[in-house]
Amino acid sequence: MMTDPIADFCTRLRNANTNKRKQFTIPASKVKVGIAQVLKDEGFISGYHVEPQKPQSTLVVDLKYGEDGELVIRKIARVSKPGRRVYTAALALRPLLRGMGIRVLSTPKGILSDRVARSQKLGGEILCEVT
Repeated sequence: MMTDPIADFCTRLRNANTNKRKQFTIPASKVKVGIAQVLKDEGFISGYHVEPQKPQSTLVVDLKYGEDGELVIRKIARVSKPGRRVYTAALALRPLLRGMGIRVLSTPKGILSDRVARSQKLGGEILCEVT
């Protein structure tokens, strides 16, 4: 039984990225699709799509690499966990690696990157950090 699907998403992304795979699949959910949308908007992945299937849809994420095959995603780590939730206010959000990395937040207005959350003055639960 899966107790932390967001950590599973991060682990599958990390493993596929390390093995230089073009894409990976994972069972879809609204939160995972939201995280994939943030990663696409911020330029960490090239795209994603949801394949409807029975009994559960599948999320297919297309990974992105540099011109010489260098990794775009160097590190992805789960911050808030089921046993220890981590929340932050909008004023406490600081750029990660001087703006080179992002934090993915769950806010009252949906799943957002820390840049968008700061501009909208929203705080929330920090799901993961991507550099």
